[in-house]
Amino acid sequence: MKTRKTSIHTLSKFTLTAIALPLSWGNILAVQANETTEPNQTNEDDIEITVIEEILEQPIYTPFRSEGILRESSRPAYIIDRQEMQAQGATTVQEALQYLPGIISAGTTGGELGSRPSQFMRGANSDQVLILLDGRPINNTGFSGSFDLASITTDSIQQIEVVPGGGSTLYGSNAIGGIINIVTRQPSDEPTFSTNLEVGSFGYNQQQISSTGTIGDVSWVVGYNRTAAANDFPFSLETFDFQDTRNNADVLYHNVNLKLSADIDQHNQLTFTGLYNTRDLGVAGGVAIPDEDSVGAFNSLTSEARQYTDELMLDLTWESQLGSNDDSLLTARVYRDSFFYRFSNPDPENPGTLDKVRSNITGLQVQHNWEFADNQTITYGGDYRNVNAENTTFDFQTGVEAENYDDNISQGAIFARYEADVTPEFSVNAGLRQEFSNLEEGDFTSPSVGFRWQATDSTVIRGNYTRNFQLPLIRETSGLAGLDVEGNPDLDPERGNSFDVGIDQQLGDFGLLRLTGFFNDVSDLIAFEFGNPSTYRNVGRVQTWGLEAALDVQLARNVYAFGNYTLNETEIIDDATEANEGNELPFRGADTFNLGVAYETPGRFYAALLLHGVSDFYVDDANDESLDGRTTLDLKVRVPVSDRFAVNASLNNILDEEFELYPGFPGMGINFRLGVRSTF
Repeated sequence: MKTRKTSIHTLSKFTLTAIALPLSWGNILAVQANETTEPNQTNEDDIEITVIEEILEQPIYTPFRSEGILRESSRPAYIIDRQEMQAQGATTVQEALQYLPGIISAGTTGGELGSRPSQFMRGANSDQVLILLDGRPINNTGFSGSFDLASITTDSIQQIEVVPGGGSTLYGSNAIGGIINIVTRQPSDEPTFSTNLEVGSFGYNQQQISSTGTIGDVSWVVGYNRTAAANDFPFSLETFDFQDTRNNADVLYHNVNLKLSADIDQHNQLTFTGLYNTRDLGVAGGVAIPDEDSVGAFNSLTSEARQYTDELMLDLTWESQLGSNDDSLLTARVYRDSFFYRFSNPDPENPGTLDKVRSNITGLQVQHNWEFADNQTITYGGDYRNVNAENTTFDFQTGVEAENYDDNISQGAIFARYEADVTPEFSVNAGLRQEFSNLEEGDFTSPSVGFRWQATDSTVIRGNYTRNFQLPLIRETSGLAGLDVEGNPDLDPERGNSFDVGIDQQLGDFGLLRLTGFFNDVSDLIAFEFGNPSTYRNVGRVQTWGLEAALDVQLARNVYAFGNYTLNETEIIDDATEANEGNELPFRGADTFNLGVAYETPGRFYAALLLHGVSDFYVDDANDESLDGRTTLDLKVRVPVSDRFAVNASLNNILDEEFELYPGFPGMGINFRLGVRSTF
């Protein structure tokens, strides 16, 4: 068992010895030249690929709640690192998830930059997928329960870890379908300064500047990003023989990131991390397509509807190595998040409304990672999180501002995870979490077990079970007074049971195949119940089973290929509307696939073709309406001009595929981006 001696803040950096791997599948390739070269140095030495070693040696935090490597995890996991995000031209965290298996990552409110996305994992919706920032939760349970991954730009990110399947034992509420952990950028050893300028179709432009380095015992990362787009793209809805131009879909981002780390002595480190994100965007809404029976035919948004979002996330972490060895790490973290959301929908003929949501979140994490024997490790500790949220609605016509709710949820928990190597080939893990809450029915116990068996030198078998939960949202327990919706303080947490079993199979010395079968059962789903007054009830139950498959190979010298497929079979078991029982879950029943091939030289030139596909899916519980699947083809190119400059280009949706993400919400057709990146 490898000693996990560092936390998320000191996560090991990838060291690439010949090239920077460009794609979400590319980080599996161990690139070994005859001699080590710097990332910008050209070297045409032959390349040797050891697929199995590189993918399983990736550092990862999420499955352990401490630093480990993917090889040690009984959980399936997928990683995209900073080099790959830059090569893909991914502007936001949401865009970076596109080519990964195990997740349906797409917007359901439009396909343009800035549209609110969704993350569906193993039949779970977005508020049932836990989003972590450096290992601590950022889901806004004072608002929608989810987190908008389109609000964080990738320039401040080191890597993203996607772990499908339940994770409540280590992280608590919201981890029913899976976990996405965003790891902020790590400081470099030497002071560096970088810029990136990009332009693209439909008014897209980005300006980014950053500095990182280490001097003595102090290291830093600081950066600023401005991204804007008009998003006035033409579209055609073939089903309704309707053509138009997307209007009121412009977006403007401002993102500032700061990380300061100081080595107090050889055993103690203090790290401060701050992210400040703002977005100002037009809310285009659905196109009023000429079909009265269609979901997309109704659009209550005016041409001046806008959304404003401010997010401030602060984190102070202290790490202490206990004793003289690297087998015991104590970590204490305090964090403070503030979110301010405004949605304005004015109407010149009948003045509309201005909705405001303010959320303030304070949290504390304390944990101890201890390898107390050569083959045994335990991680244990406690979490606390308080969410206070206030929602008001201002009526432009009456001039009255009504308060919908002003309340808080407090959560506390103790947890432990034990892992042991029973033999050199067979390891087991078990965990337990006890959650406490100020809600009437908010206490919950979450156990988990898992195993990993090295059956042969080239075959690994793994399996897991976790019991998961999700606490009700503040609006569900407190109600919406301004809308005559009564809260229900007696709501039970939503409950899930997550199972998976998988195999990692090495294919000679040229490839790796990973297969994971899964089953999720989620009960006590909270649903809105119309009445006088309306309220919320525990009435639902759903089941999902499926398969996640990922294949990565080297076809020839400097030529790599990948493919992955996610099968989702979903069913509504219990529903407030009995007629829906037996139906497929909307959106979450879609299957996805990705294919790609790339040519890359040690000198860092590359060209890649990437295919992304989504199957047909229903958009409502009644299964009365569905949308056709879509397949898009993208071209990515990077040309190193010198050691300090590189030109990146991407041509997206080359075949100009027409599609809808939701009835009346069109996706973007063919478009391009062109940028110049410099490093000094």
